[in-house]
Amino acid sequence: MSKKDFSRRKFISVVSAGSVGMAAAASVPAFGSFSKSNSNAGKLALLGGDPVRRNKSWPDWPYVDEKVVESIEKTTRSGIWCRIQSATGTVPTFEKAYAELMEAKYCVAVGSGTQALHTAVEAMGIGPGDEVITSPYTDPGTIAAILSARALPVLADLDPDSYQLDPADVEKRINENTKAIMPVHMMGQPADLDKFMAMAKRHNLYVIEDACQAHLARHRSKILGNIGNLGCFSFQTSKTISCGEGGAIIGDDEELMDICYTVQNHGTSRKGRTERIGPKYRMNEFEAAILLGQLEGAKERFERRNANANYLSEKLKGFPGIVPQKLYDGTESGSFYLYPMTYNKEYFNDLDRNTFLKVIAAEGVGLSGYIKNGLHKEPWVDTIISQKMYQKMYSPARLRQFKEGMDLPMCDQVCEDMLMLWASGPLLGTKEDMDDVINAIMKIYENRDQLKSLKS
Repeated sequence: MSKKDFSRRKFISVVSAGSVGMAAAASVPAFGSFSKSNSNAGKLALLGGDPVRRNKSWPDWPYVDEKVVESIEKTTRSGIWCRIQSATGTVPTFEKAYAELMEAKYCVAVGSGTQALHTAVEAMGIGPGDEVITSPYTDPGTIAAILSARALPVLADLDPDSYQLDPADVEKRINENTKAIMPVHMMGQPADLDKFMAMAKRHNLYVIEDACQAHLARHRSKILGNIGNLGCFSFQTSKTISCGEGGAIIGDDEELMDICYTVQNHGTSRKGRTERIGPKYRMNEFEAAILLGQLEGAKERFERRNANANYLSEKLKGFPGIVPQKLYDGTESGSFYLYPMTYNKEYFNDLDRNTFLKVIAAEGVGLSGYIKNGLHKEPWVDTIISQKMYQKMYSPARLRQFKEGMDLPMCDQVCEDMLMLWASGPLLGTKEDMDDVINAIMKIYENRDQLKSLKS
């Protein structure tokens, strides 16, 4: 089958009958059978046609309702604005509620996902001379957590279909100084945890799950964050459970979680003794109040996102032009912080991704890229290897090897080809909203000959 001629007939032949169906309310039937009642239905909106989606809005995010407002008001009136004022304030109450929600024994709340990750690194005793292997395709907070402990973040390449760390490349980078693997559950979907947990056991390594995007996602009946030694979460505004900023660490190891508490409490333990080196990362009571107001409906919103994401994936099944993120064996559900897809331009007359995004935006569907370039292409790499402290901690040969290891072609490919629907709010929409996304994609595909005039 020619990549440049994936016809509607051939498309329908490779998808299930259920995936060809569409909601009756959708204005343009799915997969390119456009309404003849609209003279511009087959003309791309960017070129003067009528858009698939007009004057419609997506569900708002962050989530606010009266329970959230009441929770903040209650905390304001209480005068308890710092967690150390009360053992029953909103932060300790949230920690218990979040641990229960995440099916963990313990939770320590902090001020951000970055702080959660740094606290975990420090609690494990990882520091100067040590190495932690993680992903280049992530928020800078992931490596900031390692650098803040003055350890070395070693970046491994990606599986380009899942946008997750490639276990085979990770294993190649393990050496005698490696102390932990920090898989990032990108877009809220589980990384290849079966392989990472087996690898950690073989090499006697910690596993710190960067689950900052992955609230409530499940792998083999376990919620993410409960599979490695520690799991770290973010509550930044865009996350599926959010309070502006904020973070949490979960785990079942009481001793390790007590150390996490001590680290984030400027080294002061629950007994009130200053015992360790640690920053002041305490979550404030107002952040916890917002979170407590949200938790009751968190599972329902999670399930709605999964239902809509599964619907989109079923609709796109078999279409090679736009391919949803690969999910690993054992994945039961995802948080769907983002709904990501790989854009294969050869099916759209070789139109570059950025121009495709303008075309679909004109149809009323806002997709976007995500990370412009991987962390291996950012200036921090040269900054740390030029610093005296890193030159003292690591040999010239190791720093040279570290720099040479920043050739990560699969990550570069993902940065170039991936596009996504921001999902925290939009995936709470209706089936009609989801059909709009599919219809816009397929309208562009069916009218791909019109794209020739848009190519630079």
